[in-house]
Amino acid sequence: MSALEKSMHLGRLPPRPPLPGSGGSQSGAKMRMGPGRKRDFSPVPWSQYFESMEDVEVENETGKDISSTNGSEGPVLLLLHGGGHSALSWAVFTAAIISRVQCRIVALDLRSHGETKVKNSEDLSAETMAKDVGNVVEAMYGDLPPPIMLIGHSMGGAIAVHTASANLVPSLLGLCMIDVVEGTAMDALNSMQNFLRGRPKTFKSLETAIEWSVKSGQIRNLESARVSMVGQVKQCEGITSPEGSKSIVEGIIEEEEEDEEGSESVNKRKKEDDMETKKDHPYTWRIELAKTEKYWDGWFRGLSNLFLSCPIPKLLLLAGVDRLDKDLTIGQMQGKFQMQVLPQCGHAVHEDAPDKVAEAVATFLIRHRFAEPIGGFQCVFPGC
Repeated sequence: MSALEKSMHLGRLPPRPPLPGSGGSQSGAKMRMGPGRKRDFSPVPWSQYFESMEDVEVENETGKDISSTNGSEGPVLLLLHGGGHSALSWAVFTAAIISRVQCRIVALDLRSHGETKVKNSEDLSAETMAKDVGNVVEAMYGDLPPPIMLIGHSMGGAIAVHTASANLVPSLLGLCMIDVVEGTAMDALNSMQNFLRGRPKTFKSLETAIEWSVKSGQIRNLESARVSMVGQVKQCEGITSPEGSKSIVEGIIEEEEEDEEGSESVNKRKKEDDMETKKDHPYTWRIELAKTEKYWDGWFRGLSNLFLSCPIPKLLLLAGVDRLDKDLTIGQMQGKFQMQVLPQCGHAVHEDAPDKVAEAVATFLIRHRFAEPIGGFQCVFPGC
């Protein structure tokens, strides 16, 4: 794959004051605004969190990833986002983790997500995406990659496990899944299409998209939403679907008439409606997740046993509402992985509670002597 990767390289940054109107990086907490104050839903550029962005070519396609570093020492944390998200979903977590341990960070825009473009954009199989990750590592580091820890959220967590299981990262030293459990994921697939149909199809502006993400609970942390949503939506280029069978008008899908005699007038009206939609709602989702349904089963089926079989230290971070399936319950009792439950978070745990996730990951890294603490960081979880 030729993945144009955005690599955001971070230097060690000073402690960040909360962005105006963001309420800081602590998630889940309700923000109390004073009289007359409004929450700021304006987008925040990546440069607030990253020092530089680079493109990296991988094989014969074009994709993008972002990476961040706070020097040339410490392991690389290779971050894989969830379905529909992008590398920008790790922005606030990145700022939190580099203030705690010596590490380097690479956050990928997986194929068909963010700004990554590939020839076969519809191939989102676990095998293909795992190979993409391996290709990115090879392109960036050649035959001598540094120590790498894979960290993935939801779909990205599944891809991290498939990547590790296939031995596609030769220098892999650790693995972390965030809020993905095979049993829970498989049960949720039946209702996923209903969830996707319930989302807005278009947004009038980036501010509107950010506001929706926070008020709907998709991202509970406004600071993260202001940088993350930029990677989830794009300006409308053409609302009509490739098949030409449906058009989106004011967020409603209407079937195109099949009458041949009226086809010209119908098509003309559709084009006019599409233009009006683009004027009124110029932003839409970067990826149509509903069309990836045939790959969902392959992402998650057998995931627990694959995770447990990886012969490296493993960490599982869950939102409070999740539960272990049978295989993971037995594995935890046998001490095959470390687990941490982070309550009062939504599914996007690393966005909702970036500081808590950073503390858990930093403690894991220090416990296994993969990284050195910085800034006086002290392990806060049991087992360190």
